[in-house]
Order: sequence, then C-alpha cells, then structure tokens
Amino acid sequence: MATSSKAKKKTVRIASGRKRVRQDVKLNAANTALRSRFRTVIKNVQKAVAAGDKAKASELFSTAQSVIDSVADKGMFHKNKAARHKSRLAAKVKALATAAA
Repeated sequence: MATSSKAKKKTVRIASGRKRVRQDVKLNAANTALRSRFRTVIKNVQKAVAAGDKAKASELFSTAQSVIDSVADKGMFHKNKAARHKSRLAAKVKALATAAA
C-alpha cells in the first residue's frame, strides 16, 4: 500500500531537501517493516490461543512482548498502546492456561 502510492511527488531542488527525501524513504521502509512485524507477532499469538495450544501461545507471547516493547521504545506507537496490546494478549494466554487446567 505505502510502496505503490500514486500521489504526484514534487521534485525538491534544495540539497537538504533531497537528502531529507532519501532519509524518508529509508525511514519509511524501516517503519513499515517494524509495523508489519508488530502485527504479525500479535496475530501469531492470537492464532495459537484460538488453536488452544497453551505452550506455543505462551512461547509466542514472550517473543511478542519484546517486539511490542521495541516498537514503543522507537516511538512508533505510544507506550500505552503497547501496554494495552500486551495486557490483552496476556489475558488471552492466561485464560487459555486456566481453561486447560
């Protein structure tokens, strides 16, 4: 979606502006990859919970926590949003563990 934007782009003439455009392309690619990883780890935990696999869900949740924290630390998402996602995932994993017991 972001890579195939059809918006008309103006040509920047000032050197600092051209450098900013180059930097923005790199930053956009990094942010897109990080956002995609964030969404993927959340979906993986949710799939494991839906499948009822307690061990896999807890393992995926522990890796998801570090990814979610890194996204918040980089400032892509607010720290409260990261905390909210971790809290909801933890509740699902915990509910799965108590339901199986």
